[in-house]
This record gives sequence, structure tokens and C-alpha cells, in this order.
Amino acid sequence: MRPGPVTREHQDRECGSASVLVLGLAMVLGVVALLCGALGAVAVTRHRAAAAADLSALAAAAQALSGPAASCAAAQEVAELHAARLISCALVGDVVDVVVEVRPGGRLGELGAARVRARAGPAALS
Repeated sequence: MRPGPVTREHQDRECGSASVLVLGLAMVLGVVALLCGALGAVAVTRHRAAAAADLSALAAAAQALSGPAASCAAAQEVAELHAARLISCALVGDVVDVVVEVRPGGRLGELGAARVRARAGPAALS
């Protein structure tokens, strides 16, 4: 069976349907772009927290012979320089264990923070 000729009434019903489809697709792509941006910001925050924790632990280990107060003060100073918050600092022997927290900027910061633990001390001799 062959379809009949396209009438003016049929054309009027279809008019504008592509616009609605394009708007819907644009909204979906906008949401996907926002989610990708948020995931990128979370990944960057996690890496910033890891760098701040590593450097804070190294700074604290460099001051380990001066005692726990000087060691943790050095870790605190380095954490603040990296816009991070020192959550905990412990010196056991000559090994320093620190936990650092970094919040992402904007609205993501309300959802939580990246928390990273790092340890530093002298290398073991084999």
C-alpha cells in the first residue's frame, strides 16, 4: 500500500516538532556538561589534597628531631599554604602521619571535602 499524498493539514501538525527535539537534546547535553565539570572539579580537589598531605608530611618529617610540636607546626604551615586544613598530625618515632582536608570551591564545597592521609619518615636501610 502506498502512502497518500502529503496534505497541508499533515504538514501543519508536524511543524515545530524538530525544535522541541533540538531543545530537549540541548538540555541533555547541558546537564552532561555540568556533570563532567563537577567530576573534574572533584578530581582536581582530590589531587590538591594529596599534594598538600604529601608536602605537609615531608615538612613535618624534616622537623621530626625538634619534637612533635615543631613537626606538626611545620605541617600546619604547609597545609595552610596549600589552602588545606590539617586534620591530624602524629609523630611516632621518626615517622610522621598527617591527615589533610581540602574543600572544592563553589557549591560542591557544601557536599563534602577530600581527605587524604600521608606518611613520611626516613627510608629503611636494607
